[in-house]
Amino acid sequence: MQNRIMITGAGSGLGREIALRWAREGSRLALGDVNESGLAETLKLVREAGGDGFTQRCDVRDYSQLTAFAQACEEKFGGIDIIVNNAGVASGGFFDELSLEDWDWQIAINLMGVVKGCKAFLPLLERSKGKIINIASMAALMQGPAMSNYNVAKAGVLALSESLLVELKQQEIGVHVVCPSFFQTNLLDSFRGPTPAMKSQIGKLLEGSPISAADIADYIYQEVAKGAFMILPHEMGRAAWALKQKNPQALYDEMANMAEKMRAKAKQG
Repeated sequence: MQNRIMITGAGSGLGREIALRWAREGSRLALGDVNESGLAETLKLVREAGGDGFTQRCDVRDYSQLTAFAQACEEKFGGIDIIVNNAGVASGGFFDELSLEDWDWQIAINLMGVVKGCKAFLPLLERSKGKIINIASMAALMQGPAMSNYNVAKAGVLALSESLLVELKQQEIGVHVVCPSFFQTNLLDSFRGPTPAMKSQIGKLLEGSPISAADIADYIYQEVAKGAFMILPHEMGRAAWALKQKNPQALYDEMANMAEKMRAKAKQG
């Protein structure tokens, strides 16, 4: 049976690669994003890869747009089997530099966007006994310096996913949460932060990543098939998480050193 899949943030980056990975299995895809030209490109690539589907402009901050998207899946596909809450934005800055607007923006998209996606599509998933795949981040587990609003939003996605895992078991709905580390992506296009230096530091981290969005999408596909709940695509991420579980203080000390270096670097400009 062909899977029917909804993906938010499907216009670029990881969302697009997840769409292409499932398209290769002949899946039908409902592609949502605020970037309509990116969506059109993703749909073209999906068709070339052997899948099909439709696009719909969707801002995950607006619940009515998500319920309309769910309705479109009902009308066009007769339901949905998998939802991928992937839409997200990057931000950074030390806590004292972040404005409350920075916090609202981050929480509204990266956390509440996922909550609203789950809520809007739950009735369809109950019928199909489908799957929820929430894209969080290693930031949900590791809380690096100078990104507290991003860390909190992503930790919320992890806590939501853990809550749904236990609550939806009886309804036979599968729940998965993905925590990638930094990877080569256009996430920085949406970056919001107080200093350009912070953006360039995060950019360097991304460039240093040995794993592409396509690799991550393939890893997600394999792990979901195995039924894994927490999906950590990066080897270094898995090692860091193992360290934190064993010796959290060692990790906090390392992060504090990193924060000190970042502050010193920011002062130099």
